[in-house]
Amino acid sequence: MLASEMITPALELRQIYKSFPIKGGLKTLFGGKTEAHIAVNNVTLCLKPKTVLGLVGESGSGKSTCGLMAMRLLEATQGQIFVNGQDVTNFDHAKLKPIRRQMQIIFQNSYESLNPMMTLTQIIAEPYVIHDMHTRRERVELAGDLLEMVGLDRSYGNRYAHELSGGQRQRVSIARALALKPNILVADEPTSALDVSVKAQVINLLHDLQQEMGLSILFISHELNVIRSLADEIAVMYRGHIVEQAPTETIFQNARHPYTKSLLNAIPSLDPKQRSQKTFITPAQINEQIPVFRRGEISTDKQLDGLGPHLVEISDGHFVEAFIKE
Repeated sequence: MLASEMITPALELRQIYKSFPIKGGLKTLFGGKTEAHIAVNNVTLCLKPKTVLGLVGESGSGKSTCGLMAMRLLEATQGQIFVNGQDVTNFDHAKLKPIRRQMQIIFQNSYESLNPMMTLTQIIAEPYVIHDMHTRRERVELAGDLLEMVGLDRSYGNRYAHELSGGQRQRVSIARALALKPNILVADEPTSALDVSVKAQVINLLHDLQQEMGLSILFISHELNVIRSLADEIAVMYRGHIVEQAPTETIFQNARHPYTKSLLNAIPSLDPKQRSQKTFITPAQINEQIPVFRRGEISTDKQLDGLGPHLVEISDGHFVEAFIKE
């Protein structure tokens, strides 16, 4: 086994499933079994230490559900969750509390995630209160340090969330997430509600913090171009499962799955000619264009049936959903 393969992942989702019951369906009305919607279907993700894994897909693809299950804020229907090599799948609230210090989440809507009745100092220092850490004076001082770390003046500590811009609120959310010095961050579309210039500032901030603190970040987004400069690796989700995963530049230079190609095609362009060439691809077309490989062209030790498609490794670190022929 290679040394790189022996490194314990910071965060690992292993064959995760999540289904939700559908109420009011025909089967329910006529006394049959309740139908279920499978939101996440057999997803395995491995976030390596001190790296950024981008999880990308359209709304409803299941990516945010994966993030919530990783944080144990949503229970998985099936599968396992590992944090720094420890299986936390069945941990109760008491056993999860110290794990919470290792991993934190940044939500998409910073306004809803920040208590409007608390000052910024109180918001950022709240994790210290929950975990019974530091004196009151120390908490205030540390909150000021964190404000400065995310590019805000210490004087902002006396303000309230409604007094800030969207970008400033998201900086406060990041400061709060970093209060306990976690080594894992789950960032659930933290820039989707921001304009282009502010979005770039927040991405640059996360990049700098990741480098300085050695953070492992699962960055969830519906925009490939947003995370190109941040992510080391990208996993693409489509209808609840992973269809392609590879190092970032491999995704941009040699995408093989039709859905990944459609996401790349949707990236805004300043070139009028390129804008006019963009096309919309339907789910039926995606299914028709799934790649086909012969068994000798892939690297796998699994027994794969001919029905597929299967997520297979086509080159070093490049996985794609494909049909397999003998």
